[in-house]
Amino acid sequence: MCAQNLKEGCFYLEKTKESKNDRLEELLQELVNDYISQKQIVLLQVKKGLLSKNDFLEEVRKHIAHYYQLTNALQERLVQRFEQYVFGYSILSQWIDDPDVSDIRVVSYDNIRIKRNGKRMDAGEGFSSEKEYRQFVDYVATKNQVNISSLNAIQRFTDTDSHPNFILRFTLSMPLVNTYQEPYLCIRKVPKDFPLMQELIQKEMMSRETAELLISRFRTGSTIICGSNSSGKTTLLNALKETLPDDMAVLVIQQADELTTKYHPDMMFLHSLPGSGESQVSYDLKDISIAGLTFDIDFFIIGEVKGAESLYLLNASYTGQLCAATIHAPSADRAPDKVVDYAMYESRYSREELMKMLECFKTLVFMEHYKVKEIFSCDGWNPETKSLIYNRLF
Repeated sequence: MCAQNLKEGCFYLEKTKESKNDRLEELLQELVNDYISQKQIVLLQVKKGLLSKNDFLEEVRKHIAHYYQLTNALQERLVQRFEQYVFGYSILSQWIDDPDVSDIRVVSYDNIRIKRNGKRMDAGEGFSSEKEYRQFVDYVATKNQVNISSLNAIQRFTDTDSHPNFILRFTLSMPLVNTYQEPYLCIRKVPKDFPLMQELIQKEMMSRETAELLISRFRTGSTIICGSNSSGKTTLLNALKETLPDDMAVLVIQQADELTTKYHPDMMFLHSLPGSGESQVSYDLKDISIAGLTFDIDFFIIGEVKGAESLYLLNASYTGQLCAATIHAPSADRAPDKVVDYAMYESRYSREELMKMLECFKTLVFMEHYKVKEIFSCDGWNPETKSLIYNRLF
């Protein structure tokens, strides 16, 4: 009888605990909705650093005390949960904090996928409902000053401030363009404390001899680094550019703020600015490439070639400017074809003329699974075969 009573008592306590947690989650979603719908300006002030964390939380406490009839203990728990929500990314924060997780994909409210140490897997947890997930998406957009109206159903944006260790690159597509009626949210984590060449050697991305070869060629000739998604292209480029001499002026242009510097004193960074439905002001990679070439620079870098900016990269290298870029390609010797494909979006040059310009890119590197797989030198142009002359170095 006592054992039965004990079981019933434990069951009651467990159900009471679940009920309290459910109530807290309901209150959290209600509070989040208050700030998304009525107090966006306060969230933006926090994002811009115009309102300190302590002042913001004090404002939240006053809001809760005024509009919510709660005990002091429940008020404080709600403030703590809201703090985690605002200064993190709700349930996604656990994977954002995890250094072994590089990518997070929310396929639906109850289906979150992560890539841990290069392997895709189920995250093992999801949002409680479609409503909670959609509210979270609205919050993410508000926090990052992104418009997700019908005119902006696909958005790409970067959060460089929320996490001390990672830059967060977001891609968000809304149900307007999705087959299923839920948003898709993808997050790529880019380490702020990116590894230098010595660390990449230790991580076995390459041998010391290969690293010395790449550094030498990077400083003396233009370089293309290619590979698939998450192959290590940006990681290698980030490390190589840190080997450039201090007396070399460097300009980096990119879509997302993935390339940064630790030590170089003369390195400038520009990023593209997409337009929105309310504003036609936009600067794509082509626009900032054109402007960037008027800067007084010694080395020109494009974070990832994706379109017409390729033509200006070729023009720069063909006039003797040292350049570097990353691009998606299946092998080192196929990368020039991709560069030319993009350049032809904008160019009046023939394919042959554009291909000939590529002889200025002396080093082609292919990355796969976070390792240097191929290195080719370009040793000029063969006028008889009308093709580039390659020599495999590695």
